[in-house]
Amino acid sequence: MRVLRHCENIPASLKGCTVAIGNFDGVHRGHQAVIGRAAEIARKTNTPLIAMTFEPHPRYYFTPNTTPFRLTPFRAKVNQIKALGVDAMLVVAFNKHFSQVTADKFIDDVLIAGLSARNVIVGYDFTFGRNRGGDTDFLAAKARENNFEFTTVQPVATADSVIYSSTAIRDHLIGGKPGHAAALLGRPFEIEGRVIRGDQIGRTLGFPTANLLLGDYIEPAYGIYAVRVGIHAGADMEWHDAAANFGTRPTVGGTRPLLEPHIFDFSGDLYGQRIRVAFIEYIRPEVHYDSLEKMTVQMENDCEVARRILKTRAAGAA
Repeated sequence: MRVLRHCENIPASLKGCTVAIGNFDGVHRGHQAVIGRAAEIARKTNTPLIAMTFEPHPRYYFTPNTTPFRLTPFRAKVNQIKALGVDAMLVVAFNKHFSQVTADKFIDDVLIAGLSARNVIVGYDFTFGRNRGGDTDFLAAKARENNFEFTTVQPVATADSVIYSSTAIRDHLIGGKPGHAAALLGRPFEIEGRVIRGDQIGRTLGFPTANLLLGDYIEPAYGIYAVRVGIHAGADMEWHDAAANFGTRPTVGGTRPLLEPHIFDFSGDLYGQRIRVAFIEYIRPEVHYDSLEKMTVQMENDCEVARRILKTRAAGAA
């Protein structure tokens, strides 16, 4: 998959494309339906398939001091979209200039002049252009005027009529329900990051951890989780069962949120490596203990609970 950072000088091999447009934060099942419908149309019309998205997320531009909320920061989003088999991902810089582009100009300059788009596919709630001046009705009218095909993908919902949405997934994660989030994502929620060196208290207690800062990721509920940790092994990803604490570690005087997976039966050195942590099940809230001894006893119990949970789940991140 090619990653394009501009709308000008699009390679000739990608012009006349089928393009799916959206923020695609999480690349959840609703987003997968949009890109999947675009893929069907691309195959039928023998056109290249492009997923167009925006970075940074528009919410960061309009409210720059907002609390981190991303389900898939850029690197993670690229990997998830790549897995859907698109030919290219067009990343439009959402900056002051782009925020002032009208809906008409977006269609003229990006979809028509830039991409020579033959087919445009969006979700039912898609809006675009300055002051959200364009919506699906506007796009449908412009498609008729400019001789390209336009498709709106209607809401996709669970058997319980819950619409797949990034907001619902965030709510589940904040509420300590990673299983509910996974049902909407189509996979477990993951955090990917580089392992940093911590204070090594866990190691001295017999529970070494691979510590990660969350960066732009949304903060899930503080507490203990059964997780799986993905470690790169050449071109492959090896998954290991683990228990993880996410929180500020009040027992040892911590202040900043830290994700600390303890990988079972693992002795390798992960400092500086990028790993993935898949959240499988929430076990309990984070607690302040009167002593390290009491905390250690609870950690042993947590690890046993996590092992039992993970034995019942399929191998890998799923």
